[in-house]
Amino acid sequence: MAEQGSGGNVIAALCNIFFPGLGQLVQGRILAALIFAIIVFGGYALWFLVVPAVIAAVFHLWAIIDAARYRS
Repeated sequence: MAEQGSGGNVIAALCNIFFPGLGQLVQGRILAALIFAIIVFGGYALWFLVVPAVIAAVFHLWAIIDAARYRS
């Protein structure tokens, strides 16, 4: 994963669409993967409170963008 827009970053971003944090895990960033996964799944689990679900959606989008723009 050499630079922004590389094939590895695109694959990582696609992984994040289906499972938040998986793209960071593919890139070898374990702590970032855990943080994104916990926040997003925790927020989605509390969907009935609305605000945590909105925050989770923002973090989900942030995880996708973060994986796509990552530079090692």
